[in-house]
Amino acid sequence: MTPLEQGETLALVLVAAHVVLGFLATVAVSTNRRPSAAIAWVLTIIFVPFLGAIAYLFVGSNRLPASRRTQQRRMNEWFMTNTSASALPGDALSDPEWLASVVRMNRELGAFPMVGGNDVDILKGYTESFDAMISAIDAASARVHVEFYILVLDSSTQGVFDALARACARGVTVRVLSDHLSGFLSPRRRETERALAEMGAEWRAMLPLRPLRGQWQRPDLRNHRKIVVVDGLVAFTGSQNLIDASYLKPKNIRRGLHWVELMIRVVGPASRELDAVFLTDWHAESGELLELVPAAVTGGHVALQTVPSGPSFDNDNNLKLFASLIHKAERRISITSPYFVPDESIQLALVTAAARGLSVELFVSEIGDQKLVYHAQRSYYESLLSAGVAIHLYRAPAVLHSKHFTVDDDVAVIGSSNMDIRSFSLNAEVSMLVHGRDVVERLRRVEDRYRENSIRLTLDEWSRRPRSEKVRDSLARLTSSLQ
Repeated sequence: MTPLEQGETLALVLVAAHVVLGFLATVAVSTNRRPSAAIAWVLTIIFVPFLGAIAYLFVGSNRLPASRRTQQRRMNEWFMTNTSASALPGDALSDPEWLASVVRMNRELGAFPMVGGNDVDILKGYTESFDAMISAIDAASARVHVEFYILVLDSSTQGVFDALARACARGVTVRVLSDHLSGFLSPRRRETERALAEMGAEWRAMLPLRPLRGQWQRPDLRNHRKIVVVDGLVAFTGSQNLIDASYLKPKNIRRGLHWVELMIRVVGPASRELDAVFLTDWHAESGELLELVPAAVTGGHVALQTVPSGPSFDNDNNLKLFASLIHKAERRISITSPYFVPDESIQLALVTAAARGLSVELFVSEIGDQKLVYHAQRSYYESLLSAGVAIHLYRAPAVLHSKHFTVDDDVAVIGSSNMDIRSFSLNAEVSMLVHGRDVVERLRRVEDRYRENSIRLTLDEWSRRPRSEKVRDSLARLTSSLQ
């Protein structure tokens, strides 16, 4: 065989292998995956044949290993049998009349019951939430549970760490969870771990990447929850990580960036449900199954449902919750999300809500700290603006990091979940479904302040942005489907 014939034969073999690879990829990738994501992966594998296939093998699965998902289902069953007694009866959820069906859906997906009798404080200031945590920790008598995606000892969080140390010194059991990968990407990792060890706190890394110990999954499947529970009686959750408002990144400090957050303080039976989420994560990382404390009884009037979600569940719990609420809304929807990269169902629900005549508004930041996500989310603005959705850009140099939205007059969601594909499928999140007119009114006042400090985006000026920006936005949008 001549060199030319050998080259032709090799080319035919490569082409045949490429065709076979494309066919196998189409079958394998499209199974139980959104069509947009499947198409994006297939095109990546076809146009970047071997590197695309390697990338898919490395980050193509958006679920944790089967053993972790089985463990989650077992924990769900265990906690359901231990929390159902505190559930509100169906007739207590008759206003609005559609709320009971949403609560039931959440239960079917793995959420906890909606429980009444809670008090809820909204903590808007960055240090205000830290101060409230310190006060609660200093009153702890038995145990303190702390779980953050990012947890760093610095000048801003020193007071919280000092309170934890005082609790340990009193004989209180302090357990701490923080995300493994974020610890490596954040500063002062060794100082933080040393401080926890010296005070006597029990610390575990969430979703550790330790292949030599058999601890491995898709690297960007992360635990993004933010939870503090004291004695099972007082709990905190929301958008804020335990770190300085600049995230201690030199580029943020140079640009003067600082994060705007929103947390809630919960006193009542729902604190126990948030503690159950912590206990699930603690069991996953330590193998230790801890007991729930008795439910707290208060005179509060707010009903709350704790909705955990993430890659250990078989369904995108938070996505289904958000989409159903948008469709159920009758008058008004206000969404605050720092990273807004919706899937087709959320985008269609918002456009449809605006077409139904609802007042729909979206609060996002004027600037972004993550370029790819920033440009991807901008690609969705035009269709929203065309439909009549009001988009408010929170003025720089602040980064609006709060994550909440309100529906009509007495329903809201507050938690750790962004309105993006990553939070829907790749991150472990926790959201609180709120039923309480007073809480919604207080959130409305927060939204009013956001609006006062924002720039209202118009369709005309958005359509006239430079062509180079449009290209970057469109290209970034394509990458959002590679989930």
